[in-house]
Amino acid sequence: MEAIHISYVAILVAVVANFIVGFVWYTPLFGKAWAKEMKLDITRKPTAAELGKGMTFMIIGNFLMAWVFAHNIAAWNFVPGTAEAPPAANLISSAVFTWLGFFVPTDLSVVAWEGKSWKLFFINTGYHLITLFVAAAIIMNM
Repeated sequence: MEAIHISYVAILVAVVANFIVGFVWYTPLFGKAWAKEMKLDITRKPTAAELGKGMTFMIIGNFLMAWVFAHNIAAWNFVPGTAEAPPAANLISSAVFTWLGFFVPTDLSVVAWEGKSWKLFFINTGYHLITLFVAAAIIMNM
């Protein structure tokens, strides 16, 4: 059995990149719309402890996503035909199939069971897809 090799440097770079993507996505791009859909009071500034907790959990989540995704991408390299496919095709398929199989069902459950809006669904699931593209690009190229 062949060993799966992953780059922990690539994982750390993906964590930092997706932290930045999250900041941009949920602050200037969709921050107000997301807060409105979450029924958050945007006039209330979070405390330093709340910000620290949120950032810590986001970094842990980004690490787990990148680490597992790196393993999945490495494992897919053993699928016949993968090596012959263009790198962009592998990047797109790894991000899209992971998004469709793992993120979209969870995001749909939030609409179905938690009563969240479709607008929130598209904000969150769009973020998940973008972070997968970013992580795939970094992991596959480092």
